[in-house]
Amino acid sequence: MKKTVLAATAAAFLVSACTTDPYTGEQKVSNTVGGAGIGAIAGAALGTLAGGNDRRNALIGAGIGALAGGAIGATMDRNEAELRAQLQGTGVSVTRSGNQIILNMPSDITFATDQDSVKAQFYPVLNSVALVLNKYKQTTVDVFGHTDSTGGDQHNFDLSQRRALSVANYLAGQGVDQRRFAVTGFGKTRPVASNATAEGRAQNRRVEIQLSPLT
Repeated sequence: MKKTVLAATAAAFLVSACTTDPYTGEQKVSNTVGGAGIGAIAGAALGTLAGGNDRRNALIGAGIGALAGGAIGATMDRNEAELRAQLQGTGVSVTRSGNQIILNMPSDITFATDQDSVKAQFYPVLNSVALVLNKYKQTTVDVFGHTDSTGGDQHNFDLSQRRALSVANYLAGQGVDQRRFAVTGFGKTRPVASNATAEGRAQNRRVEIQLSPLT
């Protein structure tokens, strides 16, 4: 099952390399993550989906020390506190689950309808996230895209991936180490509310950023 997901994800990432420049909104090959570009983030994502330790090994090999013992909770506490301070009043929620932190970014404030270009007015919010990510480097960053149930399965799957990748690309463009990222689109398969109402569908259209300690 994971191999099937891997193949579909790889294909979608290659296609999405020609979609969006999050700085200008132009449709072109993305260069926001530097020379390695889409391939590096896609490679990190594939390593994660395969169940490997690619990101962990790459980061530790690059000299970023792993967290252990009480340093894990303390580091994530500082991450959480700074993210809550930076994101207050932005519409992005911060949730703590054990030693993981999840940022929920509703698509209605992040993207135009059916588009994968990050809205220019949302750049300052992502800049704030990038500041914290760059300050605390001992975390991995999973970016998850989700849609509501409107539209076809493949369209929703592709859109969720492109949106998640746009967010990851923007953050990488702000200096966040691209080796920390994994990007996954779930389409409509992980709703958090009922798709029977407009309010529920709005909650389901989201991009989530999950921070996990490097251990």
